[in-house]
Amino acid sequence: MEEKNKVFLTDTHAYLASQKFTGDLDSVLTRAGENDVFRIVSIACDLEDSRANIRLAERSTEIFASVGVHPLYAHEIEGGIDNSSWTEEILSASSHPEVCAIGEIGLDFYHSPQDGSEESSWRNRQRLAFEKQLQLCLDTGLPAVIHQRNSAGDVMDVLRNFPGVQAVLHCFGGTRADAEAALSLGHFISFTGILTFSNAESVREVARSIPLDRVMVETDCPYLAPVPFRGKRCEPGMVKHTAAQLGQLHDLDLEEISRITSANATRFFRFPV
Repeated sequence: MEEKNKVFLTDTHAYLASQKFTGDLDSVLTRAGENDVFRIVSIACDLEDSRANIRLAERSTEIFASVGVHPLYAHEIEGGIDNSSWTEEILSASSHPEVCAIGEIGLDFYHSPQDGSEESSWRNRQRLAFEKQLQLCLDTGLPAVIHQRNSAGDVMDVLRNFPGVQAVLHCFGGTRADAEAALSLGHFISFTGILTFSNAESVREVARSIPLDRVMVETDCPYLAPVPFRGKRCEPGMVKHTAAQLGQLHDLDLEEISRITSANATRFFRFPV
């Protein structure tokens, strides 16, 4: 039973396996607790991160793990995309009780090819990795954490082919039309500290329009620290500032918006109640 007048926040997207947290992760987690963050989803970019996330989740009850391969790392898969060993590892890892999602997966057409290949080949490789991992979502029943950068339309095209998958578009910075396309398919939208930036009024306008039963908050730490920490290393405890900004956009106090977004996260990631 939740305490009245108490804030309970969930950071739905943090890279706790990042080297930027090496050496002081325990202090980071302590500060998260002091700032009312009681759950953190540690996100994977590759198989090494996936393994590390599970280890972190095993030692800390507040941490849950995602497993998967980010589109910018798809070219690094040993043996290539068609080698089944990488998807088999993700499938095996997904049965761990602390694994709550497959991700971060998706498409990134902002960055140039990281392997020197032609743009079309680079994009096709990303799409194949994305599709294979969405199939894993269907096979396991786990939700998908989606990365989309300069690729909103293409991401939606792929997701339409996997109607049984529920996804969250993390670090949302797109248009209202992009958000509505995702919402129409039953997906969720998650906002970062960008929501607090002075030059992000367009993102705030979209955030005002998102139904409260489909929104979550995240840090994307160690990146995108919210105001008043902009320019510093971001930490899970800073998600409170993003939540407060989201609450203001909906005329809600921090307690209420934290309750709503944490309830949404519990429903989406199927956390134990």
